[in-house]
Amino acid sequence: MSGAEYGDPETRETMKRELRERLVEAEKEGRALRVYCGYDPRTADLHLGHTITMRKLRQFQDFGHDVTFLVGTFTSLIGDPSDKDKARDQLTREQVEDNARTYAAQAFKILDQARTRVRRNDEWLSTLDFADIIRLASNFTVQQFLVRENFAKRIDTGQAIYLHEFFYALMQAYDAVAQEADVQVGGQDQLFNILVAGRKLQQGLGQKPQIAVIMGESLPGTDGSIKMSKSLGNHIPLLAEPWDMFGKVMSIPDHAMPIYHKLILGWQPAQLEAMARGLADESLHPNEVKMRLAQEIVGIFHSPDAAEAARKRWDEVFRSGSKNAVPEDITEEPLVEPKKLLDILRDLKMVSSGQEAKSLMKGGGIRLNGALIDDATLVIQPAMLPAVLQVGKRKFVRLVKPE
Repeated sequence: MSGAEYGDPETRETMKRELRERLVEAEKEGRALRVYCGYDPRTADLHLGHTITMRKLRQFQDFGHDVTFLVGTFTSLIGDPSDKDKARDQLTREQVEDNARTYAAQAFKILDQARTRVRRNDEWLSTLDFADIIRLASNFTVQQFLVRENFAKRIDTGQAIYLHEFFYALMQAYDAVAQEADVQVGGQDQLFNILVAGRKLQQGLGQKPQIAVIMGESLPGTDGSIKMSKSLGNHIPLLAEPWDMFGKVMSIPDHAMPIYHKLILGWQPAQLEAMARGLADESLHPNEVKMRLAQEIVGIFHSPDAAEAARKRWDEVFRSGSKNAVPEDITEEPLVEPKKLLDILRDLKMVSSGQEAKSLMKGGGIRLNGALIDDATLVIQPAMLPAVLQVGKRKFVRLVKPE
């Protein structure tokens, strides 16, 4: 129950007592607890924020329990309305399948692959017919859903609440039923879905209600304050290249360093207090602390060698004394014929759109051989090569003539 939080002490004590009772029952039955957490592939990459619940799953694994990493291939089609002030865009099956392709591999950065059961909730949700949905929905009242804070806010502001959004909690509740779950792990935004909907549906269908392990703290994004989220653009993807991951960690504000040490590195209170004292008496420099943090995080999700290389590259760029320092190990791309700079940036995925490139130019974020570029119509000629193209602080490519 470490790290779990429910908003009131009584609920926490109830979950703690039920978990202890379920452990005793499972031991008498000679089985492990069935524990799971679901992850909706609304996007292609998981991020550091997702690893908080994964670490709790790993704790259950290490105590010998049966852990399932559930990929929400069906729930993703609707999208969780929790903590949303408007309905999510609906994805197609093709988009969901494409996004889900590497989810399990990403999870194995934290979970033990040999001890992890990977399932997809389209296994059971896609087989339900309309009569099944009516039967399941009869376990809930409209009032139970309307008192949810995000729905209540929408009503107060005149924002639409679509009927299909009610189905999300119903579907997630059925995930618990289909797996006969003993424990479901989730974040604070899942309090209703797990503690209310999941437990109530299990009871309505004759199962013992699952124990909700709701993690109390969320990891802030690179802005240091708002919960890490792909949709907000403040996330650090698990699939980020070592250099990019290192740089993103270095971009977090100093005040966010303690919670990163706590939630990602698992530091205990005594370690956090020692760091706070060192920063306060200046025996520790914030930048050095953050560099060690970045190196450890890259080491976890890549390798110690990759982390060391990322730190070396950071030193080359930001400690060389030159604003235009270029790392040694940058990618080379041949340029066969004259090509618009905007097309090069898009093709190499250094920007997501021409509009982003123009915006970066206005802010002094694009350089060619160290010189700022502000001409969106610039054409790069083979005669200008070799040339180093830089976008922002961390994206570099060397354009060269073909051999």
